[in-house]
Amino acid sequence: MDSSAAIGTAGLDFQGNPGAAMHALATELYPICRSITGNGVRQTLEILRRELPGLKNFEVPSGTPVFDWTVPPEWNIRDGYIIAPDGKKIVDFQKHNLHVVGYSTPIDTTLSLEELKPHLYSLPEQPDAIPYMTSYYKERWGFCLTHEQLQSLQPGQYKVKIDSTLAPGSLTYAELLIPGEEPREVFISTYVCHPSMGNNELSGPVVTTALAKWLMALPRRRYSYRIVFIPETIGSIVYLSRNLATLKQRVVAGFNVTCIGDDRAYSYLPTRLGGTLSDRAALHALQQQAGDFKRYSYLDRGSDERQYCSPGADLPMASIMRSKYAMYPEYHTSKDDLSFITPSGLGGGFEALRKAVMAVEANATFQATTPGEPNLGKRGLYPTLSTKDTARQVRSMMNVLAYADGAHDLLAVADMLEVPVWDLAPIAATLEQHGLLKRLEDGNGGPVHAR
Repeated sequence: MDSSAAIGTAGLDFQGNPGAAMHALATELYPICRSITGNGVRQTLEILRRELPGLKNFEVPSGTPVFDWTVPPEWNIRDGYIIAPDGKKIVDFQKHNLHVVGYSTPIDTTLSLEELKPHLYSLPEQPDAIPYMTSYYKERWGFCLTHEQLQSLQPGQYKVKIDSTLAPGSLTYAELLIPGEEPREVFISTYVCHPSMGNNELSGPVVTTALAKWLMALPRRRYSYRIVFIPETIGSIVYLSRNLATLKQRVVAGFNVTCIGDDRAYSYLPTRLGGTLSDRAALHALQQQAGDFKRYSYLDRGSDERQYCSPGADLPMASIMRSKYAMYPEYHTSKDDLSFITPSGLGGGFEALRKAVMAVEANATFQATTPGEPNLGKRGLYPTLSTKDTARQVRSMMNVLAYADGAHDLLAVADMLEVPVWDLAPIAATLEQHGLLKRLEDGNGGPVHAR
């Protein structure tokens, strides 16, 4: 797989500096008020479609049964504010959309401070941050504000208004299918359901967009790619309810893309039982990309891997992240803004995820065809002039042959040799072309295909 292929040309320039392009896309998407349903999701997907013209929207009506759940009513909001007794607007949705509790029902009234306070939410431990709060499945209304603001409120009458609608509509998600040489698929999922937050919301969609553009620009793809942009939790449940049989038949590896845009750390969360191709590829990529990274347990799960890896679905969905959700103090607050994610953070997250995909694409299982070391010279594989570089090349070929026992796939060999599997793949291909290796099966549980 050619890792230097162009990432894309439409819309923003993702080719020369993908980190900057991803941050610019996040900046464009940041002001939109997204939720699990509504026009904010559609507006977000329309912008992403500019970069990914093949992205297709799907609408699932409110009230649709999806496994043990039901698609909720659609929520849209236009405005929300609190006017203090002195006439000043002290909480304003137009200035920050975290100020209104997600899925708030409409309200337009005047209340005393005592009547208003049960509807106000703050973070005493982070007094200058606005919390992110939602109430998807119980009707209520509320406002979020800094604890400093809450403490400064004076007795009196407060004008409160939330201009929203909660009514039958639909849940929206989008899907991009990128064909490869094989019908088997790599499944990439990310979410588009949070309002203005950087790492916990926008890093996933913008890194996934960059990955999709890179995949589409490759001269060849071994696998097909199924990429979805969904509302978290209810969206993945909806998607599974409509596609589970196909996913179980086709998916060989998958990655849930979230919290992948800051500079503080690299993180890994495994599939439910671990040991899948996705887990191995993720660990290999992170070792090559970062060396030092944080390893979490599936017991630390909290995103859509909960649905994809659940018994009955059992899809091989691992997660490569920067700072994991719920593990950084800015999480689910106004502090998770565009300054928390950076071009270099997004670029590093993209590189780690790209390398994991490259590992999946490169993996195969081989058997050496001759006992003993083969004669490379008579096949033109042994250099006639010995240099430090040619010695390294020969040693790499001999190492691949040494471990080509039919029991260890190329990814296992690469881990043993502590080298990138995508560097071993062309070596193995050359040895296969010269009849020194036989491809037993592709290392990913599928049949051998002539190449």
